[in-house]
Order: sequence, then C-alpha cells, then structure tokens
Amino acid sequence: MTQQTYIVKTMQGLEEVLAAEIQTLGGKNIQIGRRMVSFDGDKRLLYKANIHLRTALRILRPIAVFQAQNPDEVYQEVQKIDWNAFMTSKHTFAIDAVVYSDLFRNSNFLSYRVKDAIADYFTESEGKRPSVRLHNPDIYVHVHVSHETCTIALDSSGESLHKRGYRADQNEAPLNEVLAAGMLLLAGWKGQCDFIDPMCGSGTLLIEAALIALNIPPGIYRKSFAFEKWLDFDSDVFDELLNEDTDETPFAFKIYGSDISPVAIKIAENNVRSASVSKYIELQTKGFQKLDSIPKEGLLVTNPPYGERIKPNDLLGLYEQLGERLKHLFLGYSAWILSYREDCFEKIGLRPSEKIRLMNGPLECEFRCYEIFSGKRKEFISNRQHE
Repeated sequence: MTQQTYIVKTMQGLEEVLAAEIQTLGGKNIQIGRRMVSFDGDKRLLYKANIHLRTALRILRPIAVFQAQNPDEVYQEVQKIDWNAFMTSKHTFAIDAVVYSDLFRNSNFLSYRVKDAIADYFTESEGKRPSVRLHNPDIYVHVHVSHETCTIALDSSGESLHKRGYRADQNEAPLNEVLAAGMLLLAGWKGQCDFIDPMCGSGTLLIEAALIALNIPPGIYRKSFAFEKWLDFDSDVFDELLNEDTDETPFAFKIYGSDISPVAIKIAENNVRSASVSKYIELQTKGFQKLDSIPKEGLLVTNPPYGERIKPNDLLGLYEQLGERLKHLFLGYSAWILSYREDCFEKIGLRPSEKIRLMNGPLECEFRCYEIFSGKRKEFISNRQHE
C-alpha cells in the first residue's frame, strides 16, 4: 500500500502520549507539533489509527499545500486540485477552516471560497456541482492556514474521535473522553491494580480505564468513520481490522466509582452498560467523605466537580476534605487530580510529585500526582529509588 503523511489532532498537553500511541501502532517518521502529531503510514494504518488511538481528536490526510495571501488566491489553488481523485459531484461535502494568520481574518469567508472552488471545479468538468451538507456530509474538507501556508486535507474521522459512541447519557459537564484517556495514560494506567474515581460523575474515567485495561479499542463503538465514504475505501481491510481486534486482555482487578449524586450514578450506570464493561466496574452513591473501605493499594484519578455541580463557596472545603481522605484512607496509592485553581490544590495539603499542564475545554488546568505514603517523605523517596 502507498505510504503517505497523516496529521493527528489532539488536546494541548497530550502530544507526547499520542506520539507514543502512534509509535505502538507502527507509525513512521513521527513528528510532534502543537496539539498535533504527524506520521507516515499506509491506508491500513490510517484505518487502524482511527479505531485504536485514545488521545486523537481527528486524523487528517493532506492533499495539497500551497502559499496564499488572500481568499482569492486560495480559490485559485484549490481549483487546481484533482478533486475527481477524492469525490464525485454526487458526494455531499462540508468545509472546516482553522486560521492562524493576520492575512485571513474571516474563517467563514475562507470556507465559502474553498466551497466555491470545489463546486466550480465540478461545474466546469461535469456540468453539475456537489451539494454542501453541514451535518453528516460524505466528504469532510479541512482547511488549515498558518501565516501564508495553506493546507487542504480530507478529514478521515468525521465526527470528533472523542465521540466514542458508548455515551448513552451525560451530566451537565462530562469530561471529554480523549482528555480522560490522556489523563489515565499520563498516570501510567495499564490495568495493573485496582482503580478508583471517588467523584466519577457520568463515569468517563471509569469507562476509559476499563477500555485501556481490557485493551478494547475506543473506536469499535462508533457507527462510522468519514473514510468509509472515500473513493479509495477498502472495506476488506477495514473489516479485517475490526475482526482482529476482538480479543480482550485479562483484567484481574476492579474499577470503583462513586459520587454523591444519585443522578450522576444513574447516568454512569447507563454509560457503563452501553460500553459493555459492567462486570469490571462497581458503582455506588456515596460522597468521598464517607468512603471507609477501599482496596489496599491502587490508583486514584479524579476530576473534582466545579461550576454547576458545586457552589463556589463549597469548592475549597471540598478539596480540604479530599486531602484529609487521601492522607488517612488512601495509603499506598498514587492519586492524580485535575483542577484549574491553585488555591484548590493548596487546600489538599500534600506536596505533588508531578505537575502536568492540560486543557479542559477552555480552562487551563494542572494534573497533579500525590504519592500517599506513611512515615517520612525522604524515607518514601529513598525506598522508591531502591525498588
């Protein structure tokens, strides 16, 4: 199969994790950028990447790169592309434009000109033009402008890959599935111990933890990928990949989730059932303050509530209580906590061993690790170094 370069979009802070995932799948010439990773591979690897990558938002196939200083020049260059190689006049299509340039201040107008160029190409060659469809088109065209460099690409994923397909229900602020998977991989989660999220909300971290532990590709729940409507789609290769990915890795531990909200637990139950991982996940309605019995050693990863789920005046108290529970109940654990407020972290009352900057939607956050140990910190670190 022909090799070509693909661009994988991700969230800020997850680039290294994504690159490691791509390397495991067999990607070559891996290059890390800002919120993206590029790699070389064939069509089979493109399909596999869409099915397997946990920290990818979408995977793009560049088809043209050129220099332009205004939308009219973009129009002219887009018309030069051999669109017959990628679509027909019977296909519907949509344009998504991302602009980082003072020369192109209106991304909507740029999208409009690219749309015109593609439509006019087919009008001139076939006498009829393809239709634009904003929702669920056959072909997704991605336009990226950085200064004067314009890249035209086909989006192989369609809907963002964080939309796994297992989410049956959600609360008002569900954790993005790609961010959840990235947090787990950053925390070193491989299914090697018991796992706890004591503020689990709709259960995203629990489900992603189960998928990683069981080696279940996140893309198998999806109904479709955009590449399935490409002219060069190979259904035999795609079916082969889906059928070879049915073996699960044995998981000898348990995943525990709890939340003070009965509504959140009900939503989590629905999502866990939809993902077919109910036998591995135990849920209960209980505030973390009242947890009194947990497995001896394990990993804790959580995204404490904020916004609508908790009043601002109660937020600092929640972190103070969290710190108290960690010190007294979670001895032997690594506890990873995501938050966007320094004053919240201070209330935990523990010194973090790691700090990682991440973005949770528009919020700049830190993902901090706390090693919960008994005795003196120096002795704990010394013992760790000699293990």
